[in-house]
Amino acid sequence: MKGEYDQFREVLLSRQSELQERLDNIKKDVTRKANADWSEQAQERENDEVIDALGNEAVHELHLIQKALERIDEEEYTLCIDCGGGIPLERLKVMPYTSLCVKCAEARGQ
Repeated sequence: MKGEYDQFREVLLSRQSELQERLDNIKKDVTRKANADWSEQAQERENDEVIDALGNEAVHELHLIQKALERIDEEEYTLCIDCGGGIPLERLKVMPYTSLCVKCAEARGQ
């Protein structure tokens, strides 16, 4: 059954690599030296807030991807973690890291 989901694994691993690269770039950007000019420092602080938000989103998505990879390994990839029902392949194609069927996702407001 694992081989059946190889395409999903590839998509997830590719996205995981992209997100890790993004996080590495964010870390490099955050550790840069501050400019001496106060107006530039104020702008950099605003930029840092955006960078932090992007970093937090990437970390969250990486967590979801890791969980999806584990569900593939455990042969539970297409099973909803709430109700145990099936997650349609069409849903997984759109959101390969989802762990909820449509009904449970709607119930959670996702």
